[in-house]
Amino acid sequence: MYNPQLETFLCVAESGSFNKAAEKLYISPPAVIKQINLLEENLDLQLFVRTHRGLVLTKAGKSLLQDTKYIIQYCKDSVTRAKNAMQESVNVIRIGTSPMTPAQVLVDLWPKLQEFCPDIKFQLVPFDNTPENAREILRNLGQHIDVVAGIFDETMLALRQCAGLELSREPICCAVSVHHRLAGKDRLTVHDLFGENLMLMRRNWSHYVDMLRDDIWENYPEIHIINFDFYDVEAFNQCENNNCVLMAVNNWRYVHPLLKILPVDWDYTIPFGLLHSPNPSQTVQQFLQAVEKVMKS
Repeated sequence: MYNPQLETFLCVAESGSFNKAAEKLYISPPAVIKQINLLEENLDLQLFVRTHRGLVLTKAGKSLLQDTKYIIQYCKDSVTRAKNAMQESVNVIRIGTSPMTPAQVLVDLWPKLQEFCPDIKFQLVPFDNTPENAREILRNLGQHIDVVAGIFDETMLALRQCAGLELSREPICCAVSVHHRLAGKDRLTVHDLFGENLMLMRRNWSHYVDMLRDDIWENYPEIHIINFDFYDVEAFNQCENNNCVLMAVNNWRYVHPLLKILPVDWDYTIPFGLLHSPNPSQTVQQFLQAVEKVMKS
């Protein structure tokens, strides 16, 4: 697997000092310094500049930090995938779950689903919601993860090379900090958003979001649109830290404890459902058919 010194490097980079990293890692500061020195020596790179204010990442350190997070998470996910591969039963549905793709909808449906497919079991497979993982997991549904619950449209399905079973049309809502001036409301009007910075996913991510975007641009110039590239916890942090308004759906109400999701008096919705392989296995097909029956009953 990966060099364990990368874990120490990540902790030092996030802590900003050897002493703080040592406290988190439950080892001595000299041991932390030794690991960083060995890592720098092995890589032939200077990763930190020592200053009187603490440690500062070099350009090489900043580059390695970005890749380190992905390397560590990818290795952890590799172990999870290996364990999944050891499952003896073919009647196991592996459900990918992350803060942005919660599996709660399937957990709620499970008692009824078992009436139609009593032999099928499900296993939750947590994953880190990064752009790299989103591309890899959705493009390879059926290999290590069978189903992911989330919002989608035809554009996204084509881009990610997967299929979707629509379960509902979720109203497009807005998330605000609990300290925001709008947090005291139970419901918002479009006029409530005047003067606000509204975070919307970039154009061509979703046809449904683009319809909302065009309506705002044409009819409500008082609302300032801020584009961003990917829905993850960091987007929710940006909303809370910068006192912005974030386009959201109610399924994300537990993503960030300091954000409140409010319905808005407009008619915009977005499909929510199960993402799966375009060529699902027989077990997954049986599971999807059971979901359809339960939703219709």
